Amino acid sequence: MASATDDPIDSVADDRVSDDGLPEHGVSQDTTASAPDVADVSDADVSDPSDSDDAPSGADLLEREGEAAADYLEGLLDIIDVDGDIDMDVDGDRAVVAVIGEHLRHLVGQGGSVLDALQELTRLAVARETGARSRLMLDIAGYRARRRAELAKIGTQAAEKALSTGESVPLNPMSAFERKVVHDAVAAAGLRSESEGVEPERYVVVLPTRRDTIANSGSDTGAGAEVTDPVSTVAAGDTPDGVGTAKGEE
Repeated sequence: MASATDDPIDSVADDRVSDDGLPEHGVSQDTTASAPDVADVSDADVSDPSDSDDAPSGADLLEREGEAAADYLEGLLDIIDVDGDIDMDVDGDRAVVAVIGEHLRHLVGQGGSVLDALQELTRLAVARETGARSRLMLDIAGYRARRRAELAKIGTQAAEKALSTGESVPLNPMSAFERKVVHDAVAAAGLRSESEGVEPERYVVVLPTRRDTIANSGSDTGAGAEVTDPVSTVAAGDTPDGVGTAKGEE
C-alpha cells in the first residue's frame, strides 16, 4: 500500500484512528454484558407507524425516538459510571442523539466500532418503545462529526485525483453512512461516483466524469447517489480500517 506521503487521499484515511485520538480498544466484555436490557425486536414486533390511524406525526415520532434513546443511554451511562450530557436533535427525517462529555473515547472504539454497536442497541431500545423501526443516529464525543469532515475531504481529494488523471479512483470499503458522505462530496465537486462490491466490502469508485456530461448525454445513471444502500449500517464490520485508501495500492 502506498505510504501516507505519496497520496493525500491515503494520508487522510490511513491515520483514521490516530487522527481522532481514539484508543485501540473498546468497552470491556463485562460492561457490554451489563448494558440495559433490550428485548429482541422481531419483524412482527416492529410496525410501520403509518399503518395506524392513531400513528404520531413524523415530528412527534422523531421526538419520541429521541426521548426513548436518551432514557436508554442515561441508564447505560449510570451502569458503567460515566458522566455525559445527552443532546437531542432532528436532522431531516431522523432523530439525532449525541453523548457529550470527557472520558468517552472507549465508547467510540477503534474506527467507531463500539459506537456503531451502541447505536444498534439504542435503535432496538427505541423500536421497543415506539413500535416502529428507527433510523436514529447516535454520536459520542463528536466522533461522527469529525468523521464526516474527514470523509468529505477524502471524497473531494478523490474527485480531484480522478479529474487530473482521467482515471477512476476506487476507495477501500466503507459503511453505507461513510459512502453516502463521500458520494455527496464527489457530487459537490461536480463528478460522478458509484458503489461496487458486496457488504462488508462495498466501496466507492469516483469516476472522471462530470455530472453535467452525464445529464447532457441523457444517461439515467445517478451522480453522487447510492440508491440501493441504507442510509446507515451499524455492524462493527461495516467500518473496516483503511477507509479512503485507493484499492490495489499495496
